[in-house]
This record gives sequence, C-alpha cells and structure tokens, in this order.
Amino acid sequence: MAFTIDGVKVGHAQDETGLTGCTVVLLPPGGKGGVDVRGGAPGTRETDLLNPVNLVEEVHAFVLSGGSAFGLASTVGVVRYLEEQGIGFETGVARVPIVPAAVIFDLGVGDPMARPDAKMGYRACQDASDDITRQGNLGAGMGATVGMMFGPASCTKSGLGTAFIEAGALKVFALVVVNAFGDVVDGKGEIIAGARAPEGGFACTEACIENILCATCESPPLTNTTLGVIVTNARLSKTDVNWVAQRGHNGFARAISPCHTKLDGDLVFAAATGQVDASADMVGVIGSVAVSRAVRNAVLYAESVAGIPANADLVWGGER
Repeated sequence: MAFTIDGVKVGHAQDETGLTGCTVVLLPPGGKGGVDVRGGAPGTRETDLLNPVNLVEEVHAFVLSGGSAFGLASTVGVVRYLEEQGIGFETGVARVPIVPAAVIFDLGVGDPMARPDAKMGYRACQDASDDITRQGNLGAGMGATVGMMFGPASCTKSGLGTAFIEAGALKVFALVVVNAFGDVVDGKGEIIAGARAPEGGFACTEACIENILCATCESPPLTNTTLGVIVTNARLSKTDVNWVAQRGHNGFARAISPCHTKLDGDLVFAAATGQVDASADMVGVIGSVAVSRAVRNAVLYAESVAGIPANADLVWGGER
C-alpha cells in the first residue's frame, strides 16, 4: 500500500530539454506551516508569513522550483490554480492562497533561458496526486547537481528525493531537492555523490577545503541550494511547526558535507495537517531522519543528463 497523508498531494512539471522544473506540495484545509532558512544565498517568496508572530495560521501549498529567482514565477500559476478551487485566506473580498516558495539555481545545467513559469506551476498542480513519493529526475530536481567544489565540469547529477516514516498513527513525510555545493554521504560517512576528482572517484569537498586545495581552483559558482519539505499528520501549533522545520536541517547536516555554506540557499519548509496528537520533539526527530534519507535518495534515484554522471554510473556501474 502506498504511503499517503490525508489531503496532501504532490505534483511535478518539468522541461526535459531545458532541464528545469517545479514541484508543488498541496496541503489540506487547516494545515499549519513553518520554515527555517540557513543557507547564505536563499531565493524565496512569502516565507515571512510563516513566522509564528505573524497573522496567517494556514498555508495552502509549498512550491520548490528551478530557474533561480526567475523560477519564483511558477508560484503565480499555483496561486491561480488554488484560487480557481476556492482555496485561500479569506479577506472579505477575495480568497488569497498562501503559497510560500523557494528556488534552486540550475541555469548552468540545461538551457539557461528555460525557466519555470506560471504555466509550469499550474501544470504541476494538475499533476498533483496522493502518490507523494515519486523521485529522481523530475520537478524541481530536473537540473539539480551536487559537488560544485571544482565547478560544473566535475559535479554529480542529483535530483528530487522522498522518504517517509510511520510511528503508530503518526506519519512524517520528507521531500527534498538536492542542489548542494557539498557532497552527499551515506550513513557511514562515505561519499555517494559529489565533486569528482580528475583521477577518478570523489575528491571529498571537506578534505579539499581543509588542505586549502581550493586555492588552486576557480572560485565556485553561486549555483547551490538544498530545499526540503517535511509534512506530518501531527496536531501542532504554528510555533511547533517552525521547530520541526529547524530540526529538518539536522537531516541536511547528516547527509551533506559541508552544508549551509554561503554558496547555498538551504531551506526547510514544514507543515502539520492536525490529525494525530504528537509532540514537536518526536516529529522533529523523525522528520530529521526522513530528511537525511530523502537527501540520499535524491542522488541514488537520479539519472545522468547533459554529460553529468549520476551515482548509478559512478558507484553502481549503471545499476541501482
């Protein structure tokens, strides 16, 4: 039986030639949202609304997109779709959908003029279903890469990853788009995707930094960001949902080395649909584990494109 959370749908739209795309997470009525931004180069929309001190309690969707700042335009299509469904914050004169969004920089992978727009955001909503665990080269992960220490010529293809954990009636789902400056490591700390060394294998970004080898290479481009979404069926306050988003970055730290650099715009959204009693600490711990698994899945399920090899080509000889 497929993993689902009542009322939660995920949809994707992508340009397989231009190598970019967007992903939407649609939430049921009453879903509370939170966010935590820790990278030094974020590209976002409406994240301030998720601060617990601000008015709006309900969030209707999250959008993750490629295209750098241009990709924020995809959110317009999501807002239009939700308005057509009668979904939004009631202002007395119109229902205004609350749709926070964040982007990755993927302009250097495919066609830099191919960018997610309102039409693509609308298509992602039309694609949305309760089959929320699709992963690989799709949606916002279409142009994602990892290991940019030596620039795009030595990186590894990444993508979009998902993971879920059930603990009794509690459900926690994580979705990530991994476009990190650093390497992705497994549970033992072994690199499974990242900067590739000229002589073969992985260069190990942290070791290069420690040995000041980066002084011999060009300055790395500003082309990185890992985006995450944690959704739970727990009943949490807006403050607690933000706490869960903060804990999600622990999952990044376990699976990405290094993460949260000035070159990354790392961000985690979180949402709680309010169906099961659970503590914020429990959800936060489980959520961070799900995030780390989703990060690893993002590279394990990625496929090579545009001459950029994936984990399957470098580690498993083309077989997962």
